[in-house]
Amino acid sequence: MNILIADDEKHMTSILKTYFEKEGYNVWIAADGEEALELFFSNKIDLVVLDWMMPKRSGIEVCNEIKQVSLAKVVILTARSSHDDEFSALDIGADEYIRKPFDPRILMLRIKKMLGTEKVAAIRDLEIDFERKKVFKNGEELSLYKKKFELLTFLYENKGRILSRDSLLSSVWGMDYLGEERTVDTHIKRLRDKIGADHVITHRGMGYSFHDKNQ
Repeated sequence: MNILIADDEKHMTSILKTYFEKEGYNVWIAADGEEALELFFSNKIDLVVLDWMMPKRSGIEVCNEIKQVSLAKVVILTARSSHDDEFSALDIGADEYIRKPFDPRILMLRIKKMLGTEKVAAIRDLEIDFERKKVFKNGEELSLYKKKFELLTFLYENKGRILSRDSLLSSVWGMDYLGEERTVDTHIKRLRDKIGADHVITHRGMGYSFHDKNQ
């Protein structure tokens, strides 16, 4: 999983980078809002951690721009304590709002819960091992290529949510992918052939969602 941390406090980014890398995440660092957007649009980023007060572009501006085009999760960090500020951040799409100072361990727990990044997920006849990047159906390992595993992971992380073809292309294949939407349909069909058709639901004219009957 790819994480972008944007904060002009080098000590803060260094600490967070250490914690994220210890958990096995790939980390990009930005020192201002413009650099954050450049890195976001040139890499496949799953989660963005933004400081509210940054040079050039504020965290709230960056969050707003990201949320207009992507399903990436966004966490806002801030020393501001007003409830109006929290409302503003959540209203434009931030997924989490953390007040400074904070314990990095608490931040990591909240992010893991938000992302649903269990090491192993069991869904009826399926078992997804995110750490080893393996999938099992009724105890037998399935042969999934890297892109199909990434597609399954993204669907699972957003289970119950309808994901458009555009959002799947940008989130799984990357913002700069120039292929057609039918690429998604083809990969969904092949993924269903492997894991079972009832795990991925088609919403006509809208997109796809991962279905977990245990929810």
